[in-house]
Amino acid sequence: MANSPQSKKRARQNERRALVNQSRRSRIRTFIRKVEEAIASGDQSAAAEALRAAQPEVMRGVNKGIFHKNTASRKISRLAARVKALG
Repeated sequence: MANSPQSKKRARQNERRALVNQSRRSRIRTFIRKVEEAIASGDQSAAAEALRAAQPEVMRGVNKGIFHKNTASRKISRLAARVKALG
């Protein structure tokens, strides 16, 4: 349990940041899921469009500290390869 005023404040901040990070992570996962659903449907143009929308969201997650840069790059790369393989 937090005892000092500083640690109490830090605990409050962590709760708020956790909610923000959770919503950002959920938003990114939604974009990735849309790409995967388009890939599953076999529609390359829809998958490419969904990927184009997902890329900046995933990289924004990197800037906000949600994902590591290499993790985001790997996710985008693998999705791009799957979209390309549809054609």
